[in-house]
Amino acid sequence: MSSSRITTKDGTEIYYKDWGKGPIVTFSHGWPLNSDAWDGQMFFLAQNGFRVVAHDRRGHGRSSQPFSGNDMDGYADDLAAVIEALDLKDAVLVGHSTGGGEVVRYIARHGNERVAKAMLIAAVPPLMLKTPANPEGLPIEHFDNLRSGLTKDRSQFYKDTAIPFYGANRPGAKVSQGTLDQFWLWGMQAGLKNAYDSIKAFSETDFTEDLKNIDVPTLVLHGEDDQIVPVKDSAIKSARLIRGAKEIYYPGAPHGLTATHQDQVNADLLAFLRS
Repeated sequence: MSSSRITTKDGTEIYYKDWGKGPIVTFSHGWPLNSDAWDGQMFFLAQNGFRVVAHDRRGHGRSSQPFSGNDMDGYADDLAAVIEALDLKDAVLVGHSTGGGEVVRYIARHGNERVAKAMLIAAVPPLMLKTPANPEGLPIEHFDNLRSGLTKDRSQFYKDTAIPFYGANRPGAKVSQGTLDQFWLWGMQAGLKNAYDSIKAFSETDFTEDLKNIDVPTLVLHGEDDQIVPVKDSAIKSARLIRGAKEIYYPGAPHGLTATHQDQVNADLLAFLRS
């Protein structure tokens, strides 16, 4: 494929990047970002003998902005479309935040025929929303506030969200202005409708049954001071549901740990790929 775009069955154009040669690693990004959020990992792995593929989720980054399909099933099917178009085999699927949900739903909907391993980084499963069955979750009002902020003044909303995302509001935090600015830039590249719909997708999708059916080696990695996806209601629960899951927790690390703890994440990612 010479083109860096594929077209899905519903006509959505998905942009992707495909670097390096070797064993395959795919990357699914968080909300409201795009595949550039993985550059620190992709560049590192491409230099270490891996072929790395990442796409911009529908409605985000350089992909087109369809009005429909902005849900976990749609996201998983888009990932499948990229994997099939590039005929990727024995891939390690890596997902951050919403992208972690995308990876889990992909395996549930499309099986593990093309999957060797999975890695969930600060991922949203099993379920973010507070429900009678998930009393530790975040209340619906929290996500309604995200939707309200997004529709009223999304530019300022993204500037505000970047701060807890990277833990810049914690004492002694050393988060550069550039890191905060890139979150705003990536967020502003996402379509309003797509970013709005994605809040429901990442907060209300229940991945409990999906997680129980994962039967490839899986690494669950999370920051213990994640202010966006609290670790106790996500990684710790997911690891209990995935057979044989390996767990790594970073003390004091925020949600955006792929940036703030890039070298550490890269080292743990490489060790898992080689294990």
